[in-house]
Amino acid sequence: MLYDAYEFNRTMLAGASAMAGIGSGWAQSPANPWAYTGFGSLMSAGLDVFSHASATYGKPEFGFIETKVDGKSVEVFEEIECRLPFGQLKHFIKPGVTGQPKLLIVAPMSGHYATLLRGTVERMLPGHDVWITDWRDASKAPLSLGRFDLDDYVDYVVKFLEHVGDRPHVLAVCQPSVPVYAATALMAADGNPSRPASLTMMGGPIDTRETPTTVNTVATQRPLAWFKSNVIQTVPFYHPGGGRQVYPGFLQLTGFMAMNLGNHLVSHWGMFKHLVDGDEEGAGATKAFYDEYRSVCDMTAEFYLQTIDVVFQRHLLPKGEMMHRDRKVDPAAITDVAILAIEGEKDDISGLGQTKAALTLAVNTPDDLKKYYMAKGVGHYGIFNGRRWREMIAPVLESWIVEHDVAKQGRAEAFVTA
Repeated sequence: MLYDAYEFNRTMLAGASAMAGIGSGWAQSPANPWAYTGFGSLMSAGLDVFSHASATYGKPEFGFIETKVDGKSVEVFEEIECRLPFGQLKHFIKPGVTGQPKLLIVAPMSGHYATLLRGTVERMLPGHDVWITDWRDASKAPLSLGRFDLDDYVDYVVKFLEHVGDRPHVLAVCQPSVPVYAATALMAADGNPSRPASLTMMGGPIDTRETPTTVNTVATQRPLAWFKSNVIQTVPFYHPGGGRQVYPGFLQLTGFMAMNLGNHLVSHWGMFKHLVDGDEEGAGATKAFYDEYRSVCDMTAEFYLQTIDVVFQRHLLPKGEMMHRDRKVDPAAITDVAILAIEGEKDDISGLGQTKAALTLAVNTPDDLKKYYMAKGVGHYGIFNGRRWREMIAPVLESWIVEHDVAKQGRAEAFVTA
């Protein structure tokens, strides 16, 4: 019933949003005499903010058409190179550019689309051969496709890494840190030739017992049965995934918005003032962020519940008790993968120490293959987007990749031998 109520309200607001957009345009039209008054500016700005806040958002596009490599403009094409029922592997191809380190960015399956990492991709694109996981909205997945849980997520990561091949570098942003770390441990134990050369985890919940945040508290103060009864919903029949049990993206978004409601209100007030002052560029930055932030998708119920249980309630990975199907996940098997843990000083989703714990668990990884970086003054989203990401954090990641590019070293050795 909750999902149906949401869809009804969303449909109603879509009409109101369209009308507000039309009203905003009328209020600032040169043909309208009120447009030249302070009242006209206030009306236009207010309607514009409401129109934007109540609009319906679908799956965004990355939209990259070019980038600069060594100061020269290069075309960029997106290509889906591996398709699986609940996710696909997207490759950003730069014709004529070769020899760059392969970088697989694993996007979070946490209610947002992979395009939430548009700024991450944009920053790494000039110097790297970039790939990204593009997870499917569970409401669009027919029941005939079966289940998708945390174990399947690990399997997908392994398959994507094997597709990329040549010991690529991996960047896991937030939620995927646990399944990517698990996949790396399993591949290392098997001696899989496609295991990562380096694994970077940013703001990930490896051990949520460290500096618990509000997110961690919410996940632990109630039994798993409560989540199953109260937040799991059935996709309405008029969606392709009708009948599937999911954790809706709109609930995830509501929770995150409620955590920082004051900040979101301040942001919209700032956008209103920019519009009143005629500063479209200033207002545009806020609009662009919320266009992405409010584009949400659903997760399968089994994936969400297993993640709550394994990662947040029982802490199985840091306890050495995590199983992948019938096999133990052992970080001690990681011996030749360079591990970089990045945390934000002001991260209110994954607290300090939660990602760093990955370095401690990898007991057989040499110290020179481990690195920790704490970004001062940076919150959760600032780790992978914005100025601090571009200027402070990305250079650390780039240096780590260069230092541990096994594939490049292998090519150099082969050349010397020849």
